[in-house]
Amino acid sequence: MPINAIENDLEALTERLRASTVAVRLGRDGAGSGVIWSSDGTIVTNAHVASRPQAEIVLSDGRRFTGRVERRDVQRDLALLRIDAGDLPAAAVRDPAGLRVGEVLVAVGHPLGIPNAVTMGIAHATVGDAGRRFVQADLLLAPGNSGGPLADASGRVVGINSMVVGGLALAVPSDDVQRFTGAQREPSLLGIRLVPARLRDGRVALAVVELERGGRGERAGLIVGDVVLARDAGRLRFATVLDVLRGGVRIAVPVPPEIAGTRAA
Repeated sequence: MPINAIENDLEALTERLRASTVAVRLGRDGAGSGVIWSSDGTIVTNAHVASRPQAEIVLSDGRRFTGRVERRDVQRDLALLRIDAGDLPAAAVRDPAGLRVGEVLVAVGHPLGIPNAVTMGIAHATVGDAGRRFVQADLLLAPGNSGGPLADASGRVVGINSMVVGGLALAVPSDDVQRFTGAQREPSLLGIRLVPARLRDGRVALAVVELERGGRGERAGLIVGDVVLARDAGRLRFATVLDVLRGGVRIAVPVPPEIAGTRAA
């Protein structure tokens, strides 16, 4: 492909991302970035960026609005704000499950007060299912990038930039964001109570000690005394099959997507 064509593609990509990226400002207490998640005025950013009930939202065209924080999830580091505006350029979204290591990724934000800065790198690791889930990218982020988009080479957002650890950018996966905003329904709860258990071979697992009567875990075939072969409940949130040890025999308990997830009873 000619160099000019590549440059034109990159320019078009960055312009699309910049149009759906906003600045989130809290006066002297700091600033970050955000993403227009839907055209009706829904803005997504990090919980640590939107630390107050309101924030000033500055669009890429310079328009300013008061953003009202409608929802925060500190554990996922996500916040949803609403502005009184419509017909906004919402970001295109991609499920990060298909990301490949080495795939080109682009981040847009307002690092160190520089508006609409763009940085490029590659996917460092695929999204895991243990504990807190992140898209890991080998690219440069700085204060002010938090809450901005991490996107693929087609401009589709795969995550919301959250932090830098060990020189790698970590972004909250877009499927988590979809569930947080309500665009994708949260997995329903199994209705089970789990406690840590140590197996004879020394491995740590989770034992089922209580089931909600008539709950989805019970209907899936789980029983008290089952040992789920996972180290933490967070891993089970998106599981479709549970690997269970029952009476010394290892079995698989299918969990339809609509009942994936766990909770303490």
